[in-house]
Amino acid sequence: MLLGAQLYTLRDYIQNERDIRFTLAQVAKMGYTTIQVSGMGPIDPQVLRSICEENGLRVVLTHTDPARILNDTDAVIREHDILGCDYIGIGAMPEKYRSAFWLPHFTADFKEPARRIAAAGKKLMYHNHNFEWEKLPDGKRIIEHLLEDFPADELGITLDTYWVQAAGADVCVWLETLRDRIPCVHLKDMAVHGFKQVMAPVMEGNLNFDAILDTITALGTVKYLLVEQDRCEGSPFDCLRTSYNNLKAKGFR
Repeated sequence: MLLGAQLYTLRDYIQNERDIRFTLAQVAKMGYTTIQVSGMGPIDPQVLRSICEENGLRVVLTHTDPARILNDTDAVIREHDILGCDYIGIGAMPEKYRSAFWLPHFTADFKEPARRIAAAGKKLMYHNHNFEWEKLPDGKRIIEHLLEDFPADELGITLDTYWVQAAGADVCVWLETLRDRIPCVHLKDMAVHGFKQVMAPVMEGNLNFDAILDTITALGTVKYLLVEQDRCEGSPFDCLRTSYNNLKAKGFR
């Protein structure tokens, strides 16, 4: 397994080529060797790959606009070929699909792009939040419908530890359940301020990361551990550095 930085954490600092160059150099200095591209401003994929190679980094996953995945699938595949990236991610299910009424249309819309992405030797990845654990009138959760509707070789799940916990679900149970679909996992901790749940650097909050990391290691199916913190108290660079150092102390890098 390789440890990586989810660049959405640093989205405010990657909106032009100059800032991308500076920010990726800082990420590499922290010790990260892989990145996920998300929230980044426009940049030619070959230029981005060159910047990564200069810093000893590799793009292993993206979050790509679902509309582009749906309507411009072949171009998205070509861009990922240039990046050397096999995992094409949906960061969140577009809101219109998040109901029992319209959820079947998500499958109808994304089934063919998922198939074409798989045929190109890549995989469409779906990143969860908490709403996927909502039970619909048929008694099934949204996540369960996704697993039924898409085969494992056409849809992976980028399991996010924080959001599974926020859904009131057991992170380790769902790691086991999704073991054949999780080449990429988002590591994100949860702390509390009074009655408020807040995001925290990995191993600085209340998630049982000893158990989570033991489960991930035992599964043997996870390739990339990607640190993400959507909201940071203080500098997001410091948050990413703290997470890296905590994980390094546990033998992950």
